[in-house]
Amino acid sequence: MAGRIRIRLKAFDHALIDQAAADIVRTAEKTGRRFSGPIPLPTKAAAVDRAQEPHIDKKSREQFELKTHKRLIDILDTRSQTVDALTKLDLPAGVDVEIKVQ
Repeated sequence: MAGRIRIRLKAFDHALIDQAAADIVRTAEKTGRRFSGPIPLPTKAAAVDRAQEPHIDKKSREQFELKTHKRLIDILDTRSQTVDALTKLDLPAGVDVEIKVQ
């Protein structure tokens, strides 16, 4: 199984995504595989305006922003022990992981 694994991480908290990326990189280093990353991808920001009070003061609004941070990690020349180590890895809650095997 000498393919490539592409891992995309998404999270709202940048500290959690950096911790998860460090865990994946550490696992790839332990198994002796070559890797590239973590590569920071553009952060998406969603802005939301909300009225502070529903019945009066239409001009009084609160503004919120929700940022989605993303990272990309490629693991090259994978073997079965690398895949086993990645599946046993315990990542923090709040991190969305997409894995593509090519």
